[in-house]
Amino acid sequence: MIGTVRDTQRTKVYDAEQLVRSIFDRAAEFGQRTVEVHGSRLTLPAERKFASVDSVQQYCDRVLALDWVAAIWERASIPVRVRARAGTIAAHYEPEAAVLAVPIGAQRSARGRTAWALRELVVLHELAHHLEPEPARVAAHGPRFCGRYLELAEGVIGLEAGLLLRMTFHDCGVRVE
Repeated sequence: MIGTVRDTQRTKVYDAEQLVRSIFDRAAEFGQRTVEVHGSRLTLPAERKFASVDSVQQYCDRVLALDWVAAIWERASIPVRVRARAGTIAAHYEPEAAVLAVPIGAQRSARGRTAWALRELVVLHELAHHLEPEPARVAAHGPRFCGRYLELAEGVIGLEAGLLLRMTFHDCGVRVE
């Protein structure tokens, strides 16, 4: 458990993320990177996918080393250790040890996708947890978390990805600081 404060918008955040991941998946699957959202046309950037725990570790190290990330969040100076976790249900962050656990078990979806958590949006979600300075004092998926996650998505994946995530958060009733 990341925090002790009631996490009232957790389900809304997960619902919004699932919608965004589905849009990215469809764009990649059909080679159609331009999508229309709320009357705006967005050309989605490619979302990085990872082949292993080691590649996720390298990615986390690179993101935390970005000058702008270090300038905004003090906890960027604390390294994250990435490890595999059993099962296929969810990735999670362990604040006590600064560990990001990703499921790597093969899980085949209806469209044949595997290793769903080895993707950039999921890893940035977990890094947004890592950057929280007071995890026991705020809701794990509260407005501060969502603001960090949006900043990471915009700054690392691209402005279009951030805008899509921001609009989807809005549609799902997710509050952002």
